[in-house]
Amino acid sequence: MQLSIKEHIRQLAREGTDEVVRIRRHLHRFPELSFKETETARFVCRALEKLDIPYQQGVGGAGVVALIEGLEPQSAAIALRADMDALPIQEENDTPYASAHPGIMHACGHDAHTASLLGTAAILNALKGQFKGTVKLIFQPGEELLPGGASLMIREGVLENPRPFSVFGQHVHPPLEAGKVGFRPGKYMASADELYVTVRGRGGHGALPHECVDPVVISAQIITALQQIVSRNANPIIPSVLTFGKIESAGGWTNIIPDSVSLMGTFRTLDEHWRFEAHKRMKRMAEGIAESMGGTCEFRIEVGYPFLYNDELLTAKAKLWAIDFLGADKVVDLPLRLSSEDFAFFSHELPSCFYRLGTGNPEKGITYPVHSSRFDIDEAALETGAGLMAWLAVCALGEGRPS
Repeated sequence: MQLSIKEHIRQLAREGTDEVVRIRRHLHRFPELSFKETETARFVCRALEKLDIPYQQGVGGAGVVALIEGLEPQSAAIALRADMDALPIQEENDTPYASAHPGIMHACGHDAHTASLLGTAAILNALKGQFKGTVKLIFQPGEELLPGGASLMIREGVLENPRPFSVFGQHVHPPLEAGKVGFRPGKYMASADELYVTVRGRGGHGALPHECVDPVVISAQIITALQQIVSRNANPIIPSVLTFGKIESAGGWTNIIPDSVSLMGTFRTLDEHWRFEAHKRMKRMAEGIAESMGGTCEFRIEVGYPFLYNDELLTAKAKLWAIDFLGADKVVDLPLRLSSEDFAFFSHELPSCFYRLGTGNPEKGITYPVHSSRFDIDEAALETGAGLMAWLAVCALGEGRPS
């Protein structure tokens, strides 16, 4: 009896898991930082060549874009995206595939994303005579670093020729057990802006503060006061967070007041109007505090990723398709997050669905969060990652371009 396309996808995902695991382990062992993914991109290109899938490289830096054409390829197109970059973290795991590059690690699962998408590519390429339309595969550089590889690839035309009517992305999620996935329609993840603040005063002896203008005290006042932007100025129904994660003084010591202090932080929210209003308020408040205390403040904001919006209709359908493919017990609803993702740039261009791939396994001790030096995944998740994305692509194309 001939298999249905759903059963065929399941079978191919199962049979291809060993290869996807091999790919993931290779990528994990040889990670590359944002916008330096040269060898990773070459590896992806070689994998696509083995599958005889045409591709274009060098999009937005090291980005690779490939096309799988089914029947009537001009009828409709959808896009699938995976990011490729790693983080500047020293890995502490003792595994055969642990990072061979000191100080660089795939601590956010982008190796799993890329491996899963190559697994999806193999499945869809094998079944391209059974679905109509075109699948665009986007292997993206630089998700972890501004301005975000997604923005650069969009600027260089990744969403044209052909233009997809929707785009899907997935991300590992350690709190969710391998084999499960999670969805959330509407606003899902926050915008992310980087704050760089330099407070200048007049240094001197720590025992003679009256002869100085202490930038440490000014900085402390600024950090504390700026929390009012979130607690007293933001609309309570708009989630926002302001965090300063780094403070450095220029030459300070136990008994030395420095001339300046540098602060680094992040501001995140889910409303674009409030986002830029908050920028103005923070800058005005910090400069005013510094001036009132006899110093000066340079407040620089690097505008980062917008909030990520999951198209409500597309995401609702994707959840139902996932239930059909995996079973209702394997699909969960996700809470709002104030972390960020440059997939958000795609979500502001096209109907998009960014979902979570469960990768945790407490019984195996695989519980460490992303961006941890001990992060790892239960590789059983890779079968789910490759198979489900292929199924979502087929389902989306089967419905055709939305009216």
